[in-house]
Amino acid sequence: MYLSGAGSTFDNPFFSKAFDAYSRVRPDVTVDYASVGSGAGIQQFTKRTVDFGATDIPMNATELAVYPSGAGAVAQLPVTLGGVVIAYDVPGLNDEPSSPRAHLRLSADVVAGIFIGTIKSWNDLAVGALNPGVKLPSLPITVVHRADASGTTYMFTDYLSAASPAWRTKVGKGKTVEWYAQASLGAKGNEGVAGQIKNSPGSIGYVELAYALATHMDYASIRNRAGAFVVPTMASVQAAASQRPSISPVHFSIVDMPGAASYPIAGYSWLLLDRKNSDAAKGAALCALARWMLSDGQKIAPSVDYVALPADVSRTALADLG
Repeated sequence: MYLSGAGSTFDNPFFSKAFDAYSRVRPDVTVDYASVGSGAGIQQFTKRTVDFGATDIPMNATELAVYPSGAGAVAQLPVTLGGVVIAYDVPGLNDEPSSPRAHLRLSADVVAGIFIGTIKSWNDLAVGALNPGVKLPSLPITVVHRADASGTTYMFTDYLSAASPAWRTKVGKGKTVEWYAQASLGAKGNEGVAGQIKNSPGSIGYVELAYALATHMDYASIRNRAGAFVVPTMASVQAAASQRPSISPVHFSIVDMPGAASYPIAGYSWLLLDRKNSDAAKGAALCALARWMLSDGQKIAPSVDYVALPADVSRTALADLG
């Protein structure tokens, strides 16, 4: 049986390893996944050019209304849990391999100022105030953002909309938004943003935690709602998720959660399936894959720097799958 999927680049490191493992559990099933972004994944799933989709923000009422089998046919299941990091390339920081990695401290207001374009240099007083004793270069800041419709962008802008009044008023949240910083570059996928940051001294952007760790990027500790500066880790993402133990495709956001240990830019990604698949055998194979992903497949998540789904979230998703 051949199953095809498309969507979130946020999920791709986890999916790559999980689908390979599933092929050993079920050698009769081949799963092919195209990491094209959440927006494109929803489009391909809706057009039925793939068997399943993946997105970091569940389909909304408008998107569900145009689904061919009807809104009720779409199963939206949380499948991964991760964090979005603010990664940067600032020459002079962390140049000594033998030294412990330092993380610049950033706040929502400072990140918003950088991405809106009011903070233009790394030695800006607002950045320096959060990082006393750190020698920041007089270097222009280049913003790197997603060029495609992206669930990672939604997570990032959802956080800024929750934590920064300036961002909420001027930009807002969405899979695509207007980028106001004059010095800005767009890139496709988490892979593209990560690559652009690594090749652009003075740049800053947002990528999924697994990409930052895999490519040894520098990334910030972020001041959370409790006022603590928190480094993105599996533990701090899990701490954020624990503040909202019950989620649904309507109430899904876990950004800017309370708790001193909570990393503020965290979120779930979602698997999209058609409950009324016209091919009964394929429908059964997709359900079997989803059940495995929600149970045994979660054991793979930590090995690629994702957080295994909380037990209650997994149980609720399995019950919804039926």
